[in-house]
Amino acid sequence: MMYKKIRNFQAMFTTLETCNKPVIGAIHSACIGGGVDLIAATDIRMCTKDAWFQVKEVDMGLTADVGTLQRLPRIIGSQSLVNDLCLTARKMYSEEAERCGLVSKVFDTREAMLEGALSMASTIASKSPVAVQGTKQSIIYSREHTVQEGLDQVAMYNMVMLQSEDLMKSAMSAMDKEAPPAEFAKL
Repeated sequence: MMYKKIRNFQAMFTTLETCNKPVIGAIHSACIGGGVDLIAATDIRMCTKDAWFQVKEVDMGLTADVGTLQRLPRIIGSQSLVNDLCLTARKMYSEEAERCGLVSKVFDTREAMLEGALSMASTIASKSPVAVQGTKQSIIYSREHTVQEGLDQVAMYNMVMLQSEDLMKSAMSAMDKEAPPAEFAKL
Protein backbone atom coordinates (compact mmCIF):
# COMPACT_ATOMS: atom_id res chain seq x y z
CA MET A 1 0.00 0.00 0.00
CA MET A 2 2.79 2.46 0.86
CA TYR A 3 4.58 1.65 -2.39
CA LYS A 4 1.46 2.62 -4.37
CA LYS A 5 1.14 5.91 -2.46
CA ILE A 6 4.76 6.81 -3.12
CA ARG A 7 4.43 5.93 -6.81
CA ASN A 8 1.26 8.03 -7.00
CA PHE A 9 3.06 11.06 -5.53
CA GLN A 10 5.97 10.50 -7.93
CA ALA A 11 3.56 10.41 -10.86
CA MET A 12 1.88 13.63 -9.73
CA PHE A 13 5.19 15.50 -9.58
CA THR A 14 6.31 14.01 -12.90
CA THR A 15 3.23 15.46 -14.61
CA LEU A 16 4.84 18.90 -14.20
CA GLU A 17 7.94 17.68 -15.98
CA THR A 18 6.05 15.93 -18.75
CA CYS A 19 3.39 18.61 -19.24
CA ASN A 20 3.65 19.65 -22.89
CA LYS A 21 3.67 23.29 -21.83
CA PRO A 22 6.61 24.90 -20.00
CA VAL A 23 6.16 25.14 -16.23
CA ILE A 24 7.71 28.09 -14.37
CA GLY A 25 8.44 27.74 -10.65
CA ALA A 26 8.37 30.97 -8.62
CA ILE A 27 9.79 30.47 -5.11
CA HIS A 28 9.40 32.92 -2.26
CA SER A 29 10.85 32.28 1.21
CA ALA A 30 11.24 28.65 2.32
CA CYS A 31 11.24 25.73 -0.14
CA ILE A 32 11.67 22.58 1.93
CA GLY A 33 11.41 18.84 1.27
CA GLY A 34 8.45 18.25 -1.03
CA GLY A 35 8.77 21.84 -2.23
CA VAL A 36 12.20 20.99 -3.63
CA ASP A 37 10.70 17.86 -5.23
CA LEU A 38 8.06 20.09 -6.82
CA ILE A 39 10.36 22.77 -8.21
CA ALA A 40 12.84 20.18 -9.48
CA ALA A 41 10.09 19.03 -11.86
CA THR A 42 9.59 22.53 -13.32
CA ASP A 43 11.27 23.79 -16.48
CA ILE A 44 12.35 27.22 -15.27
CA ARG A 45 12.86 28.32 -11.69
CA MET A 46 13.18 31.80 -10.21
CA CYS A 47 13.08 33.02 -6.65
CA THR A 48 13.21 36.01 -4.33
CA LYS A 49 16.44 37.00 -2.60
CA ASP A 50 15.03 35.79 0.74
CA ALA A 51 14.32 32.30 -0.63
CA TRP A 52 16.12 29.24 0.67
CA PHE A 53 16.01 25.59 -0.26
CA GLN A 54 16.41 22.53 1.93
CA VAL A 55 16.23 18.81 1.26
CA LYS A 56 15.06 18.09 4.79
CA GLU A 57 14.14 14.40 4.56
CA VAL A 58 17.31 13.03 6.23
CA ASP A 59 16.50 15.09 9.33
CA MET A 60 13.13 13.35 9.42
CA GLY A 61 14.48 9.81 9.03
CA LEU A 62 13.36 9.59 5.40
CA THR A 63 14.90 9.24 1.98
CA ALA A 64 13.58 11.86 -0.45
CA ASP A 65 11.35 9.79 -2.71
CA VAL A 66 9.37 12.06 -5.02
CA GLY A 67 12.09 13.18 -7.44
CA THR A 68 14.70 15.41 -5.76
CA LEU A 69 17.41 12.74 -5.72
CA GLN A 70 16.79 11.91 -9.36
CA ARG A 71 16.30 15.43 -10.79
CA LEU A 72 18.59 17.65 -8.70
CA PRO A 73 21.87 16.16 -10.03
CA ARG A 74 20.75 16.91 -13.59
CA ILE A 75 19.68 20.44 -12.70
CA ILE A 76 22.75 21.63 -10.85
CA GLY A 77 25.31 19.33 -12.44
CA SER A 78 27.41 18.69 -9.34
CA GLN A 79 27.01 15.35 -7.61
CA SER A 80 29.14 16.62 -4.74
CA LEU A 81 26.82 19.57 -4.14
CA VAL A 82 23.75 17.34 -4.38
CA ASN A 83 25.30 14.94 -1.85
CA ASP A 84 26.15 17.88 0.42
CA LEU A 85 22.58 19.24 0.31
CA CYS A 86 20.78 15.91 0.58
CA LEU A 87 22.99 14.22 3.19
CA THR A 88 23.36 17.22 5.53
CA ALA A 89 19.95 18.88 5.02
CA ARG A 90 21.72 22.25 5.03
CA LYS A 91 19.96 25.30 3.69
CA MET A 92 20.91 26.68 0.28
CA TYR A 93 20.20 30.39 -0.01
CA SER A 94 19.14 32.21 -3.18
CA GLU A 95 22.61 33.44 -4.16
CA GLU A 96 24.03 29.92 -4.13
CA ALA A 97 20.91 28.57 -5.85
CA GLU A 98 21.43 31.00 -8.71
CA ARG A 99 25.18 30.37 -8.87
CA CYS A 100 24.74 26.60 -9.19
CA GLY A 101 21.84 26.81 -11.65
CA LEU A 102 18.95 25.71 -9.45
CA VAL A 103 17.27 29.02 -10.27
CA SER A 104 17.89 31.21 -13.30
CA LYS A 105 17.00 34.54 -11.71
CA VAL A 106 16.73 36.10 -8.24
CA PHE A 107 14.36 39.01 -7.63
CA ASP A 108 14.37 41.53 -4.79
CA THR A 109 10.68 41.16 -3.95
CA ARG A 110 7.87 38.67 -4.28
CA GLU A 111 5.95 41.12 -6.48
CA ALA A 112 8.90 41.62 -8.83
CA MET A 113 9.36 37.85 -9.07
CA LEU A 114 5.70 37.25 -9.91
CA GLU A 115 5.85 40.01 -12.51
CA GLY A 116 9.01 38.44 -13.95
CA ALA A 117 7.44 34.97 -14.04
CA LEU A 118 4.29 36.27 -15.74
CA SER A 119 6.36 38.27 -18.23
CA MET A 120 8.40 35.18 -19.08
CA ALA A 121 5.23 33.11 -19.43
CA SER A 122 3.80 35.75 -21.75
CA THR A 123 6.97 35.77 -23.85
CA ILE A 124 6.94 31.98 -24.13
CA ALA A 125 3.20 31.98 -24.94
CA SER A 126 3.83 34.40 -27.83
CA LYS A 127 6.07 31.82 -29.53
CA SER A 128 4.97 29.05 -31.84
CA PRO A 129 3.33 26.30 -29.76
CA VAL A 130 4.80 23.76 -32.16
CA ALA A 131 8.30 25.12 -31.52
CA VAL A 132 7.88 25.56 -27.74
CA GLN A 133 6.42 22.11 -27.17
CA GLY A 134 8.93 20.49 -29.51
CA THR A 135 11.80 22.26 -27.76
CA LYS A 136 10.63 21.16 -24.31
CA GLN A 137 10.14 17.59 -25.51
CA SER A 138 13.59 17.53 -27.10
CA ILE A 139 15.30 18.95 -24.00
CA ILE A 140 13.72 16.28 -21.79
CA TYR A 141 14.46 13.50 -24.27
CA SER A 142 18.07 14.60 -24.72
CA ARG A 143 18.66 14.68 -20.98
CA GLU A 144 17.99 10.94 -20.82
CA HIS A 145 19.71 9.92 -24.07
CA THR A 146 22.98 10.30 -25.96
CA VAL A 147 23.63 13.36 -28.09
CA GLN A 148 23.16 11.30 -31.24
CA GLU A 149 19.85 9.87 -30.03
CA GLY A 150 18.70 13.41 -29.20
CA LEU A 151 19.68 14.61 -32.67
CA ASP A 152 17.82 11.70 -34.26
CA GLN A 153 14.72 12.42 -32.18
CA VAL A 154 14.62 16.14 -33.04
CA ALA A 155 15.23 15.39 -36.75
CA MET A 156 12.20 13.06 -36.74
CA TYR A 157 10.13 15.66 -34.88
CA ASN A 158 11.07 18.48 -37.24
CA MET A 159 10.57 16.29 -40.30
CA VAL A 160 6.86 16.38 -39.45
CA MET A 161 6.58 19.75 -37.71
CA LEU A 162 8.45 21.84 -40.31
CA GLN A 163 5.30 21.48 -42.35
CA SER A 164 3.30 23.50 -39.81
CA GLU A 165 1.85 26.96 -40.51
CA ASP A 166 4.04 28.41 -37.77
CA LEU A 167 7.25 28.14 -39.77
CA MET A 168 5.70 29.93 -42.74
CA LYS A 169 4.24 32.69 -40.53
CA SER A 170 7.59 33.25 -38.87
CA ALA A 171 9.51 33.32 -42.16
CA MET A 172 7.06 35.80 -43.73
CA SER A 173 7.26 38.08 -40.70
CA ALA A 174 11.07 37.96 -40.68
CA MET A 175 11.27 38.90 -44.37
CA ASP A 176 9.03 41.96 -43.92
CA LYS A 177 11.06 44.26 -41.67
CA GLU A 178 8.03 46.52 -41.01
CA ALA A 179 5.62 43.71 -40.17
CA PRO A 180 4.81 42.98 -36.53
CA PRO A 181 6.12 39.72 -35.08
CA ALA A 182 4.27 36.63 -36.24
CA GLU A 183 1.23 35.64 -34.22
CA PHE A 184 0.71 31.98 -33.44
CA ALA A 185 -2.07 29.86 -32.04
CA LYS A 186 -2.32 29.95 -28.27
CA LEU A 187 0.04 27.70 -26.35
